[in-house]
Amino acid sequence: MDDKIDTPAEAAEAQAIPRCHEVHSNPDQPCIGAAAKALSEKPNATKSPAQWAYERMILYIQNFEKTLDEEHEVAMGFVGGNAGVLRIEGMGYFDPDIVTFYGEDTSGARTQLVQHVGQLSVMLRALPKPAKVAAPNRIGFRLAEDLAKA
Repeated sequence: MDDKIDTPAEAAEAQAIPRCHEVHSNPDQPCIGAAAKALSEKPNATKSPAQWAYERMILYIQNFEKTLDEEHEVAMGFVGGNAGVLRIEGMGYFDPDIVTFYGEDTSGARTQLVQHVGQLSVMLRALPKPAKVAAPNRIGFRLAEDLAKA
């Protein structure tokens, strides 16, 4: 018998998390709906808010990368601040409620964003890949591959 009583917000989130819906003006724009079904494979009760945020960010990053050409890579802008843009080179989470992004800013400085899931608000951007790199870095693929192993 489970003695835990969910708040209305927790109950609503548990119901809503596996669902996803998108509509775009361009019918060729990739949507994450089909990929989002993979998130429901693990029971909701076993995922922390940090893990939920991490897994959904992976889907959004992968989906965004599908729209990029060979000359661009995914980066993220920080919404609500003037911290700039981070070229995403890694991502992680720290239960129960922290998500972190690793990379470099547009000047090449090493950068790490540590974000509480309640404050998570990022904008994915396309940045030209560095000239010294032959192929663009597709971090979304590596993140999803790592998630599949877990």
